[in-house]
Amino acid sequence: MFDLEKIKRESGLPRDVLARLEAKVKAEFRDDAMMFELHFVRVITAIKQGTLSLDQAFAEPVPA
Repeated sequence: MFDLEKIKRESGLPRDVLARLEAKVKAEFRDDAMMFELHFVRVITAIKQGTLSLDQAFAEPVPA
């Protein structure tokens, strides 16, 4: 659906942070690959736009 590798590269986030975010989102949407991708992209986008901090991303459930 999305080019996740390109999105991760363009995010500017460190690899370890991306890996933690990916694991968190996958844990919440383990049975639905499309929902995982959608929410993973939304989290990265929100962090890039400054509407979600890394602390919030790791502390809260994945934003719907």
